[in-house]
Formats: sequence, structure tokens, C-alpha cells
Amino acid sequence: MDVDLVVPGLYHLRPDFGQAYLWLDGRSATLIDTGTVGSGPAITALLTELDVELDRIVLTHGHEDHVGSAAELRAATGAPVLAHAGDVAVIQGEQPRPDPVLLDWERPLFDSITPNVPPHPPCPVDQEIAEGDVLDFGGGARVLSIPGHTDGSIAIHLSRSRTLFTGDTIAHFGEVVLGTFNLDRAQAVESFRRLAELDTEVACFGHGEPITRNAGAELRAAAAKLND
Repeated sequence: MDVDLVVPGLYHLRPDFGQAYLWLDGRSATLIDTGTVGSGPAITALLTELDVELDRIVLTHGHEDHVGSAAELRAATGAPVLAHAGDVAVIQGEQPRPDPVLLDWERPLFDSITPNVPPHPPCPVDQEIAEGDVLDFGGGARVLSIPGHTDGSIAIHLSRSRTLFTGDTIAHFGEVVLGTFNLDRAQAVESFRRLAELDTEVACFGHGEPITRNAGAELRAAAAKLND
């Protein structure tokens, strides 16, 4: 697993597929997303290497490349799993993942990627989180409900450090773009625009490289180009 330091106290984790982020407050660690199933051992090894305790696992949404290792990490560390109610049934294996509404150009991409992403083991959600909740890390981590990619998609904004975790609503591959494979594109566009309004210096995406300086300006410029 590749690991990069984004800014002091924030690590970008890249398992075999997908990516995740580890935020540190001293020896207290918060994991945001988990990669696909099987990523757990590499993540627990990193926790040991950094000499930190995993205190919570926050899932930005219920897709397999984000929740795949949640169950194994919860079992290995005892850390509670937090997710929005809109995706809890999918994460817990009580209902299948809804199929996205694909644009024509997304169909071949979706068909090429999906067979390579294994299903996730069901994982209990210990705490349902919702719009406006403030989680105890990063000086206060505000939860934003940003439906569109999935019903239960969330973002996390740390106002003290001006750091934003966007989940898959926004992606960054050379340029900032709307994420793909959305349930409701119009909702996803509206959620993107909402995130762009935040005071953000560092932005961390579900797919693509983080932006470490003046991220808010890049998000606003991209949002201005979006079509409904």
C-alpha cells in the first residue's frame, strides 16, 4: 500500500484499489474510508508503524471501494464505524447497492471497472451521522450531507485547518471534476456547488490526488463550469 503525507498529520492511503485518508490528533487516529476488502492488514500495519490508536472509521458512502475493509478493521481495532443513514442498509449488507444512472460515456468505464471491485463484507454501523453533526477530531469535524453520488454520501469539513474530504462527489485527475457513477446527477451537481462554497485550503477526494493549497478556488472554478 502506498502512503503519502498530504500535510502534517494527514496521510493519503492507496491500497490496491480505492483510497483512504488517515487523520492524526496526537496518538488518536481517524480513518476516512477503507479501500476494498483485503486492505485491512496494510492499514493496521501503518497504525502500528505510526504508533497510533484508531478511534473511529468514517465512511463517506457505501460503495465497495470505500467500505470494503471496514468490517476487518472494525474487528481488528475495535474502532466504531460511522456512516450516514442513507447508506447504512447497503453497508450492513441488508440491501444491494443501487445501480447508478450512467451517462453514455460512463457505461464502458463502469463496465470495465466493476468486475475488478470485489463485494464488501457486511459491516455493522455503530453510529449513524447526519447533516450538522460535529465529530471529535481535527478540532471539530462537521458532517455535510451531500446526496447524489449515493443517498447517504457525506463530506467532512475541518474548519480549523480548512480541510475538506469530498468522498466521490468531486474527483481530481489533473482537473477538478464531478465524480462519476451517480445515482442522481442533478443532486450531485448541487452537492458539488455546496462544497465549493466552503472555506477550503486542502481538499481530499475519493479518487485523484489531494490539493494542498488554495483548494477552494479550484473547486469554485470547476463548479462554475458544471451543467445541471
